[in-house]
Amino acid sequence: MWCKWLLFAGMSAMIVLSFILPAPQQQIGESSRILYYHVPQAWISVLAFALSMIYSIRYLKNKSLIEDDRATTAAALGFVFCFLATISGSIFARTAWGSFWNWDPRETSIFVLLLIYGAYFALRGAIEIEERRAALTAVYSIFAFITVPFLIFVVPRVLPSLHPEDSIVARDLSFSMGTSVRVVFFLSLAVFTALFLWIFSLARRVQALIRSRLEEV
Repeated sequence: MWCKWLLFAGMSAMIVLSFILPAPQQQIGESSRILYYHVPQAWISVLAFALSMIYSIRYLKNKSLIEDDRATTAAALGFVFCFLATISGSIFARTAWGSFWNWDPRETSIFVLLLIYGAYFALRGAIEIEERRAALTAVYSIFAFITVPFLIFVVPRVLPSLHPEDSIVARDLSFSMGTSVRVVFFLSLAVFTALFLWIFSLARRVQALIRSRLEEV
């Protein structure tokens, strides 16, 4: 129970600090506060997709449907957080660039990522036999994750982009954020990660209960 209260307190503190402290990027202004939400959401999507790949590999090794359940849950949460990152990014784009969508390399790459994992769930819905569905989507999940580092970290930095550069880490790999911004940013990363792990843990317990009941039947 204390973990939930700690998460609630941390999230509350992060939200309050994100609005009462000076904006993290003075040139961009108030809209730069979305940094505290947009970047952690993108980070969680990468983490969730990585977990989906790991559980997919474990399924192919052990053939346990519980591993398939966990891979699917991780992919679903990753898709949700990826969608939230897209929405928060488009809100920033509307304020900074005058349009919700500009087909900027970062916007385009995250859109392609949504399509890739949307196809993952389409594939799961198209196969009725459970074992075959688990095997095929496990292989798909592994190959899908290969695109994640490329789309999230490589493409946006290779192509010219409207996206603010060096907003977190400068080219010399030093932090470009001030002390107060750094505190709120890393607090945000921590609480979003804890929130994801808590939701994922709840989903795992529910799935394990459902799986045990199905086996009993």
